[in-house]
Amino acid sequence: MKRILTIDGMKAEARGQTAAGRTIGLVPTMGALHEGHLSLVRESRRSAAVTVVSVFVNPLQFGAGEDFTKYPRNLERDAALLEKEAVDFLFLPAADEMYPPGFQTTVEVAKLQKGLCGASRPGHFKGVATVVLKLLNIVRPDFAFFGQKDAQQAVVLRRLAADLNLDVAVRIMPIVREPDGLAMSSRNAYLKASDRQAAVVLSRSLAEARHAFETGERRASEITARVREIIAGEPAARVDYIETVGWPDLAGLDISDRGALVALAVKIGRTRLIDNTILTMKE
Repeated sequence: MKRILTIDGMKAEARGQTAAGRTIGLVPTMGALHEGHLSLVRESRRSAAVTVVSVFVNPLQFGAGEDFTKYPRNLERDAALLEKEAVDFLFLPAADEMYPPGFQTTVEVAKLQKGLCGASRPGHFKGVATVVLKLLNIVRPDFAFFGQKDAQQAVVLRRLAADLNLDVAVRIMPIVREPDGLAMSSRNAYLKASDRQAAVVLSRSLAEARHAFETGERRASEITARVREIIAGEPAARVDYIETVGWPDLAGLDISDRGALVALAVKIGRTRLIDNTILTMKE
């Protein structure tokens, strides 16, 4: 695995691979890698001849008072994991490499970035869209891989690629969970032992949403209410939002013949966690 620190260096390597007729898969990350990230890496290796993983804690997507300075960083551990997965290139740009003096251009996906996490984290998706567009322009991959846990992010980035006519297939891969159901996240490392146990309430509430849907409930408001009731029973939990919206358009609905996303953001102790489930009609 080759480590690359500069944009010019990454461009040169990527253009060389493309010129040789090799397809490229890109897995953008902020590091603190876990099995969820590694599942994206494996899918990239199945889909493309060459896999590039970026590790960049993007300051543009953190708001005032958020955890940018405390965000978990362990580059050597991440690199060792990626070596085991036979990643070809690890792209490690510094902040001033990605955003040099005079940088002032950002990108927004107007409608999809509103609501859900966009409502409570103003500017977050502008930061995400900007950095991912830069990464896509630098690497020019054939495929880019994102996890369903960040469902709104994945939809925003798929829209970005379509609207700007980017030659990349954005793949959204399933959530990877711990044995007790907790969605894998780099921020799980913040949880104290008691909070870690309490956090299982998120996946338990989403299981109730699936059960309600599978037994015939089609009212978005009722499904949301059932999730909220379960979350309310956990003293350590403080709700940011719980919503049932259309999938993949994220529009409000009562569920009929199209898919729905039940999404939530909940603070467990001091740690904000997100999770979701997609409800679809069986054919």
